Amino acid sequence: MKRDTFGVPAATASAAARTPLIELSGITRSFVNGEVVTPVLHGIDLAIYPGEFVAIVGASGSGKSTLMNILGCLDRPSGGTYRFLGEDVAGFSRDELARLRREAFGFVFQSYNLIGGASARENVEVPAVYSGMPPAERHARADQLLATLGLAERGHHRPNQLSGGQQQRVSIARALMNGGRIILADEPTGALDSKSGQDVMKLLRQLSAEGHTIILITHAREVAELAARVIEIRDGRIVADPGPHPPAGPEPDFTPHVDRTSSLSDVIEATRTALRALRANLFRAILTLLGIVIGVASVIAMLAIGDGAKQKVIDQISAMGTNLLTVRPGAPNQRGRDTTATLVIEDVRAIGDLPNVLASVPEQSASITVRYGNTDQRTSLNATSADYIVARKWDVASGTFFSADDEARYATVAVLGQTTAQALFGGADPIGQYVLVNNIPFQVVGVMTPKGATPWGQDQDDIVFVPFTTGSLRLTGQRFLRNVTVAVDDVSRIDDTQAEVSNLLLARHGMEDFQIRNMASVLDTVSETQNTLTVLLGTVAAISLVVGGIGVMNIMLVSVTERTREIGIRMATGARTRNILQQFLIEALVVSAVGGAIGVAAGLGSAAVIAAFGTPIQYSLTPVVLAFGCAFATGLIFGYLPARKAAHLDPVVALASE
Repeated sequence: MKRDTFGVPAATASAAARTPLIELSGITRSFVNGEVVTPVLHGIDLAIYPGEFVAIVGASGSGKSTLMNILGCLDRPSGGTYRFLGEDVAGFSRDELARLRREAFGFVFQSYNLIGGASARENVEVPAVYSGMPPAERHARADQLLATLGLAERGHHRPNQLSGGQQQRVSIARALMNGGRIILADEPTGALDSKSGQDVMKLLRQLSAEGHTIILITHAREVAELAARVIEIRDGRIVADPGPHPPAGPEPDFTPHVDRTSSLSDVIEATRTALRALRANLFRAILTLLGIVIGVASVIAMLAIGDGAKQKVIDQISAMGTNLLTVRPGAPNQRGRDTTATLVIEDVRAIGDLPNVLASVPEQSASITVRYGNTDQRTSLNATSADYIVARKWDVASGTFFSADDEARYATVAVLGQTTAQALFGGADPIGQYVLVNNIPFQVVGVMTPKGATPWGQDQDDIVFVPFTTGSLRLTGQRFLRNVTVAVDDVSRIDDTQAEVSNLLLARHGMEDFQIRNMASVLDTVSETQNTLTVLLGTVAAISLVVGGIGVMNIMLVSVTERTREIGIRMATGARTRNILQQFLIEALVVSAVGGAIGVAAGLGSAAVIAAFGTPIQYSLTPVVLAFGCAFATGLIFGYLPARKAAHLDPVVALASE
């Protein structure tokens, strides 16, 4: 059946003249505490018609406040039937009850129940926020109501800046914001001085004269006597009731309001409320931000360091050549036998004739002393061929590399690495100068471009290159090779070329007395290792992000506990479950989003500072997006439980919270 704004059938609402506005039949209410059941209301029968001014009077503990909570749909009865305009409200959902409170009722509480962090005007506007009234319209209506009640100059004051009488008038203005066709006033003069109390009662009588239905709860007989109908309640039972006393004149208008709420407007208003709450608890919000900031910054900085280290190693290996096969002497997985006399120069030439081989280069190493003038330098020797610079893709910075002709004629020429050249000559030009290599004069014909350190820390520039023939004859006295470096032309066929080299050497040597290392495979292995380390770093950093998320949840739980009464006020003025859920969830999301944004800046800044000290750093968009997304998700996940707890509080329990 289609329901109007109050949740009752439209046909029923049109028959209001023949139907009580509120009708209670056999209402009971008991409170359960463990195994103890305390009955408060015992079979209340009551009918209230539109436009009546009803006072329910009774001593403390008589059940009158419990009855008011049931009348205002803040609480549900334990038994009996409650009909609003003929419709049983027992079948109403939480949101339908909220809509009934929002559109039909206005509450005036003894303790005012104003939201401490909001101004008088913002307090008055609360019901209109949940009915979807546009901001400009509700601002104007709130100002009009405050002006009518003599508070025109107090709209921007907060509750603690107002007197008790002024706070109660703000409460009345709030009750009238959405029309307030039924005003429920619970001890409205109980906390006021006599003058303020008289003013409030004058207002209520004026509202009654204007057609509002007034239900006044009081313990003071003199206050109750101002109503047209006085109902006495004692020990949870009505002991005196003169019966309905509808006012003369036309039936009050109960045309339902048009619900103008929308999902977008709800989110916008929830965001405003959340920002106001965060601003009111700024220091706590900053502390909550801190956990997210540290988590996000750690993730970004750690991943930047990990990616930087990975890229540095990859660059170093790539600089050595990724299209290379390195053939070393010695059988795989064997020890205790001579592994130095297995590769010779003839193997190099045979390998060079294989297809897809760009260059086959012999390498023979030794530790040598190089002297120029009075300067000695202990360095490494590499006796190799003219194709070395082709295989290694290593250019000459000045001069030339030795040639095949120099090899053929056993020329005593040398090419220096940058470290060796700097140690011997400083800033002077070494080209054409003679150096002593193990006391044998060699002419310097070139200097190599700087290469840097290997992944294992060896300085590749601390070296001297000489022709293999010269080095073998005059410096090392050996014809066997340390290794053979093979450069392949097509890297996609490097595995096939490796197999061909292996078969060739097996055929030549008659046994597997060599090992072949594929640099492309080495690069893949190192890359996988670095990826694992990067993931490890990221995981460690992500733990701090999770800890930050737990901090968000803890702070939001504290916030819900501290603001339980505010939640009750919002529910009493018509907030739906989703409104409360959105408000607290958006608070958590705002904290996480702002913390994530600051964390991104802090992480990038930290990485820049670390890079300034020489640590390799690599920035990429993925860690930034990942960290910020995780921060946002953290707010969503860890903020949901506190938000859900707030949204499912019982209004009457929330209002009773201290």
